[in-house]
Parts: sequence; C-alpha cells; structure tokens
Amino acid sequence: MKFAVIVFPGSNCDADMLWAIREVMNVEADYVRHDETSLNGYDGVLLPGGFSYGDYLRCGAIARFSSIMKEVIRFANEGKPVFGTCNGFQILTEAGLLPGVLRRNESLRFICKTVPLKVNNQSAFTSEYQMDEIIHLPVAHGEGNYFCDEETLQELKANNQIIFTYMHENINGSVESIAGITNKAGNVMGMMPHPERAMEALLGSEDGKRFFASMLKNFEKGDCLR
Repeated sequence: MKFAVIVFPGSNCDADMLWAIREVMNVEADYVRHDETSLNGYDGVLLPGGFSYGDYLRCGAIARFSSIMKEVIRFANEGKPVFGTCNGFQILTEAGLLPGVLRRNESLRFICKTVPLKVNNQSAFTSEYQMDEIIHLPVAHGEGNYFCDEETLQELKANNQIIFTYMHENINGSVESIAGITNKAGNVMGMMPHPERAMEALLGSEDGKRFFASMLKNFEKGDCLR
C-alpha cells in the first residue's frame, strides 16, 4: 500500500505521521499538499493533526474546502482507508465524512498529556487489539469535545461505530466519553488521540503501532470489517 499524508497550511503533525507509517511501519508514503487535485497512485489517506488555516471559523472548517478534499471524499466513497487524527478528525467531521462535531474542551483549556483509552476492536483500524483493552495514547487539543445529537449517538451505538472511549476521566467533555469513531462503512476513522506519537517505547508507549498494523492488515486484503 501507499499512503498520502495531506499537508494543510498550519499542519504540524505531518512529519510525525509520515515517520510512523514510513519509518516504523515500513510502508510507502508521501506528503500531498492541500492544493493538489489528484490522489492517483495512492491507496489510503492520512490527515494529520495541527491547526489547519489557523483554526479560523472552526477547526477544520476552511480545510474541508481545500482542493484535495474532493479526492479525499472520493477515496472515502470508494471504500479506501481514510484516517484523521486530532485536526484530521475535525476536518473529517466538517467534510461530512464522519458524523458530529468537535467543540471546545469543557475546561476551555488546551489539554496535552497521555491518556488511557478503551478499545473496541471490531473495526478495521483496531483488530490487532484485544476487545476492551486499555491502551495509552497522547492527546494535544483545545477543541476535542465530541458532540452529536441523541439520534446520531444511537446510530453510532447501533452500528458499532464508537471505537475509542476515554477511561477514568472524560478529559474534554465528549458525549459518552467518545475519543474516536468510524463511518458506517468502516473505512473512515477519526480520533482525537495521536497513535502516530506512540510508536516506540522511547516515546512512552508503543500502543499506536497496532493501530497502523490493523489498518494495513485489513485494507491490504480489502476487508473493512463491516
């Protein structure tokens, strides 16, 4: 597989993402600028964290209109893997590829720390974990408070789309402590924690490696577990 790491003005985790997939997972990946119009030659898309377009209007609200997003949406509709972390998650909700919105943290403060998460392993992005396993990943966000209406929440539960939840402490006020979700088809994943920053013991955790291992294993064989 070959992945495109999308770079928007204000992205600051693009190097982390490229390093994780290329250097640690030994998979081909390139940077692709926000103003490109083609993803030909790529098999998956990775949207990194950061502050695209300075987070003006809302986080991800301007980035979703970037030229490359038409291709990202095409990828998603074709069932190819699309993953967004932090600002990438925000962009995916703004683009309508994932339901709900990300609001300011309940504390109105930026949060930067490693947190425990409970894993639902019934997804193409988490199949290498154990069901309800507790893992540790870093977060770094000011607007990670996931919100959706009650009807959407019930749909997420009914379709098994809630993949990561915060344990012990709902750090940002997210409904049902949600930290990450997929779309109904199971090929689009968004989460606030950063698996690409937990790839080596030297960084404090290797729990992110199995996230990417799951994605590679399942999408290489064309199985999104839905």
